[in-house]
Amino acid sequence: MAVTARSMAAASEVTDLLHLRILVVLSSGPPLSLGALADAVGIHLTRASRVCDRLVTRGLVDRADDPGNRRQLVLRLTPAGHEVVEEVMRDRAEQVRPILARMTPEDRRTLVSALGRFAQAADGLDAHDLWALGWRS
Repeated sequence: MAVTARSMAAASEVTDLLHLRILVVLSSGPPLSLGALADAVGIHLTRASRVCDRLVTRGLVDRADDPGNRRQLVLRLTPAGHEVVEEVMRDRAEQVRPILARMTPEDRRTLVSALGRFAQAADGLDAHDLWALGWRS
């Protein structure tokens, strides 16, 4: 958590962990409806709407008509939003790299295996899908 907090501080546009989670989820796939985003992040639709309003105001998220359903909007990252996610992830990797370097190769393999099992236990996620936990390779 400390590494994530320091990484978020590197990007002044991200003020809390929920903002970062939403940005990471939106960066990991196609545009999402508000309901799909709320489900993916694990928050109530009303809260997702308020947070997305803030992210739209900051220019990090864009709302557009869903071409497949004109009654619905989809959310996607703006170029500035992508830049913020990349900056936070780059900073996180820079902070994690020296920590991993102090570990033996066997300890690193054990860590990867344990994180995979942790991801599975979190929600029955695929062991290779650490995106859902906010991790990027």
